[in-house]
Amino acid sequence: MYRSFSFATFVALSTLAGGIISSASAAESAQDRFCLQGRQSGYPGNCEFSTYQQCLATASGANEGCGINPMRAYEGQQRYSRYRVR
Repeated sequence: MYRSFSFATFVALSTLAGGIISSASAAESAQDRFCLQGRQSGYPGNCEFSTYQQCLATASGANEGCGINPMRAYEGQQRYSRYRVR
């Protein structure tokens, strides 16, 4: 009886911890979609902006520009095999 209770507790806590970690990583991945780029920031630059408007507001007056984070640029595309699977 005790072993089944401790195993059930372990499974419940593991599931809870996994959910917390995955939601935290999803929030972090949205944070770095756009990068402040230019002579001062370099390339890829300061990649801490979740929206293009946030990046532009920071770049305003600093002779800098904004671009898509090159690490995230193609993450939504599917990768196709060289050979088609029919």
